[in-house]
Amino acid sequence: MYPDFHELARYLFGIENPWPWLSILKTFGFLVALSFLGAAYTLTLELKRKEAQGYLFPELSTIEVGKPVTRNELIWSAIWGFVLGFKVGGLFGHWADIAPDPMGYLFSAKGNILIGIIGAAAIAYLKYVEKKKEQLPQPEIKRVAVYPHQRVGEFLIIAAAGGLAGAKIFNAFETWDQFIKDPIGNLISSSGLTFYGGLIVAAAAMYWFAKKHHVRFVHLCDAVAPGLMFAYGFGRFGCHFAGDGDWGIANSAYVTDATGKLVAATPQSFQMALTNAPEYVNREFGSMDKVMHAHVTAPSWLPDWMFAMNYQHNVNNIGIQMPGCTGNNYCSVLPVGVFPTPLYEAVTCLILFFILWGLRKKINKPFHLFGIYLILNGLERFFVEKIRVNYKYDWGFLHPTQAEIISTCLVLAGLAIIVFYKGKNVKGQPVTNNHAAETVGS
Repeated sequence: MYPDFHELARYLFGIENPWPWLSILKTFGFLVALSFLGAAYTLTLELKRKEAQGYLFPELSTIEVGKPVTRNELIWSAIWGFVLGFKVGGLFGHWADIAPDPMGYLFSAKGNILIGIIGAAAIAYLKYVEKKKEQLPQPEIKRVAVYPHQRVGEFLIIAAAGGLAGAKIFNAFETWDQFIKDPIGNLISSSGLTFYGGLIVAAAAMYWFAKKHHVRFVHLCDAVAPGLMFAYGFGRFGCHFAGDGDWGIANSAYVTDATGKLVAATPQSFQMALTNAPEYVNREFGSMDKVMHAHVTAPSWLPDWMFAMNYQHNVNNIGIQMPGCTGNNYCSVLPVGVFPTPLYEAVTCLILFFILWGLRKKINKPFHLFGIYLILNGLERFFVEKIRVNYKYDWGFLHPTQAEIISTCLVLAGLAIIVFYKGKNVKGQPVTNNHAAETVGS
């Protein structure tokens, strides 16, 4: 696995210690960022299409242009400049301490005060110069038409903030015993995210933002549906390549040998591998009898890694010490093979993305494409949960995981939308650039 770009460069170039500063760049964060950008791009395309069809309309906003810079603008610019300089400056000379936990550094009081002061002065000066160039002898009041596709950046920020908060909150409920031991550490950690928690809170935040700016929510949902599927699928590649613990149950057909490689196993060697890793078993499962596993051997015409992986160098350092691994932040390997469920989900969801993208122009009723997304996403996650490691609730004769409960609700919600939602597409005049802006006073 490649938890950061330093590990990736070491693998690609065969150099033991290439460019150590690359360890600050985390694989998971990079791929998740790309997934957000991909979703933003598809959302922009869909919003533009719906605007041109007359289903979405611009919002007229009143702005004042040509004003001189205000004291508050300079103060806030200086504050942001100080924070940016303080944190970026702190990276130099301390990257070795920061690299293992950049999220912890971000929320800590560590940094470089001198670089922070320089950053405050520089950003405040740039704001002053910018406003000076735009200043007019007499400020003007303008009415500007802001189209929904021009708010994609705002939607992205709202969704990211709500999604991160929801993912952390729902993960806390799912791993409550670990959370209460270190609440602050768990909240600021870059690991421990629950997708459905993020989806629910992000959806609520986007609903509020859409209502605030008079964007029809049903059309926004249809526009964002393919992008959500893409973001989830591509983000799962981040989980897989970082080895963040979102893997499946053990595949008892494979174990890790003395050199750290995955090899075929017998039932006896599988049990022996677990017996020799008591700390791993106790930490992950509690006891030997709670280790979930299935015995599936890869057919000769398919590679073993499609059925089992031991996630060498995983980002959370879960497992046992890798033989010969020293001076490395990621020296753990799982003692037995597990099903690579993040890889399964990544491939499946990218296929589902292309299905949704192909259907988007064929579905005539609003909100129905989003209903289809809910059904497909819910079914995909429900079935993959059968081979994933997750906390199970005790409901008597039922023992569902949190994801199984939510995915079932999503499927039912999607079916309800398709069966009962009878909304019609309400068209207005197709928007044109002729209404982009107008001066209404000076």
